[in-house]
Amino acid sequence: MSNKNYFIVISIIGLFAQMSCKKAKPAVSDLDIQFTQDTLAVGYTYWWSESGPFTGECGDTLSFVFSGTITDILAPTEEAGPLYSSQKGFILINQVFKIKDMGANSYTNQQFFVSDCFNSLELKKEDKVLVFCYDYENDYSIPGGSSILKIDSLDEPLIASTKKYIDAGENALAIKDDIHLWNEYRLGEELERIIHCKESTD
Repeated sequence: MSNKNYFIVISIIGLFAQMSCKKAKPAVSDLDIQFTQDTLAVGYTYWWSESGPFTGECGDTLSFVFSGTITDILAPTEEAGPLYSSQKGFILINQVFKIKDMGANSYTNQQFFVSDCFNSLELKKEDKVLVFCYDYENDYSIPGGSSILKIDSLDEPLIASTKKYIDAGENALAIKDDIHLWNEYRLGEELERIIHCKESTD
């Protein structure tokens, strides 16, 4: 082999080696969390008329989204007085998909989540869940109801659809083909609403 050909071969090998070493840019929802043994307490916006991942006419911005496993649900109490039936539930966070910066109230890698929005949700200890929080008055909040979805596993298609939605900047058009998944949770109509809104404004 001539010196010229030798250098061409070496250059090609080097180029392929360099390309193979480059890591793909991680998706927005691929957050690497080093959990701490602390608990994030999130308030219950019980007066909101909507809950779930697709609130608002064109889709309200999500603030904190994660999957996890329920570790305990306490008995209902009258702590909230006549406002609502308070029932605390605790979730071990498995994976976080979105964190909105809330300044001093931002999520700081807590591995546990607690809120008193669990009354009438028909959830129990060991259930796997997908959780969607919003923000209210510069803090995270959860409107209960469809904001805590029971899932069969921590890697089911609904999570992939949620990640796709977040990675697309919460553009509902990105999950237009997933309406059948959300229909199983009675959230298909809500998704269709924000899809139509997005289509009409583009």
